[in-house]
Amino acid sequence: MLEHFKHFNAAALVDAAKGYEKHLAEGKKMLISLAGAMSTAELGRSLAEMIRQDKVDIISCTGANLEEDIMNLVAHSHYKRVPNYRDLTPEQEWELLEKGLNRVTDTCIPEEEAFRRIQAHIYGIWKQAESAGERYFPHEFMYKLLLSGVMQEHYEIDPANSWMMAAAEKNLPIIVPGWEDSTLGNIFASYCLKGELKPSTMKSGIEYMTFLADWYTREATDLGVGFFQIGGGIAGDFPICVVPMLYQDMERTDTPFWSYFCQISDSTTSYGSYSGAVPNEKITWGKLGIDTPKFIVESDATIVAPLIFAYLLNW
Repeated sequence: MLEHFKHFNAAALVDAAKGYEKHLAEGKKMLISLAGAMSTAELGRSLAEMIRQDKVDIISCTGANLEEDIMNLVAHSHYKRVPNYRDLTPEQEWELLEKGLNRVTDTCIPEEEAFRRIQAHIYGIWKQAESAGERYFPHEFMYKLLLSGVMQEHYEIDPANSWMMAAAEKNLPIIVPGWEDSTLGNIFASYCLKGELKPSTMKSGIEYMTFLADWYTREATDLGVGFFQIGGGIAGDFPICVVPMLYQDMERTDTPFWSYFCQISDSTTSYGSYSGAVPNEKITWGKLGIDTPKFIVESDATIVAPLIFAYLLNW
């Protein structure tokens, strides 16, 4: 499998894949963070099997990734591909909006078949929880949606290629920082503004951080947990901070550093690009240790991540 990596001319990619493999062989846990809209790039084709084979223990993702995997599951045939997306004029972009097609790079997500189809069911789950005096995290509500089977009649891809379905079936821990900026987060906020739901029905970002802190304390032991970051942004920035928070703010000085770190990103280092920081900078913030295996692969994550996963899955 690794012979395919030579086309990237990046030894770091090979080293990162072997480092991940070694990390798992040592019995250590692994966190994967998903930035942007990797679900719409159909990362679920490989990530779902990674989950089923216990090669990932917890995921941190954007609200977009949480919902767009399910959107792809129930509306795939209605997606529109725009291979010339870089050349679209503002007028052409407006035409897509008027057709209910929200563009993510070269892929347009259909509003009616994706957003509204899910909204029709998730609102009832939100409301039922509120009526029962229950509160859940965003991903827990999505698990309830998937496991209820109410969306099954709309499936347009093999559910085996849905990473959210695989995660729901395993009740995999998920962290979703900044969920409020997602489409469903906006929809939930709109119901709150209309007085139809209470904000407290949805557990918050601070609760996600405390949930992660408890999970890390329980699972890291003296081995630590690995950190595999796909892209930049809040999906990675949020969870990596749990270690210095526990060590410095909670004064739990026996907290182990992250025990493996890899970032796939084409972001460059600058004051305006925290996500482009090289791994060694994270040492100064108490996130990584001097001896933590560190890798950075400066390439397109939509290509690199599936290749690494395919290697780990022995495809």
